Amino acid sequence: MILDIVQYGHPVLRQRCRPVETVDESLLKLVDDMLETMVDANGVGLAAPQVGVDLRLAVIDVSHDPECVSYLRVDGEDTDLLSIMPLVFINPELEFGDEKESGMEGCLSIRGIRSEVRRPLDVKATLRTLDGRTLVVETDGLLSRALQHEIDHLNGVLFIDRLPAASQVALRNRLRKIASQGSGN
Repeated sequence: MILDIVQYGHPVLRQRCRPVETVDESLLKLVDDMLETMVDANGVGLAAPQVGVDLRLAVIDVSHDPECVSYLRVDGEDTDLLSIMPLVFINPELEFGDEKESGMEGCLSIRGIRSEVRRPLDVKATLRTLDGRTLVVETDGLLSRALQHEIDHLNGVLFIDRLPAASQVALRNRLRKIASQGSGN
């Protein structure tokens, strides 16, 4: 089922989400709906708060561009990107590399706004899967950026918070307009 994606201004987007304690049928249904919603919205990632759910859960699928990373290791082993997509995870932890790069980002919860965001190039993500396994994912490129973006959502942080102050000021009126158009949609 396609879920409504909440928009900028909705309070759930600014909350630090609760850890997932139990994987049950309702959570599995939510994951299926989130994947369907992400695909329908042409997104590469979707976090639970974006569909109004206060849980540390996100989905990512960058399989449309298998060359979007220069390396991918899972549990220390070189891995093919397509073998882990879509990536569904709960209760993540992130470590960052030292090198940073800028890249264009947008957000399904802030329609119509895209901007260059400076983020760490490399990440090491410790992710729990729905079947109880823990994966350690080391990567760069679009997958690194998507992991950082979606995990930010789980902490109540939006990509616009990562912009320089001047860029934030320049977007202020557009963001007010989005928020005033109904943050519950």
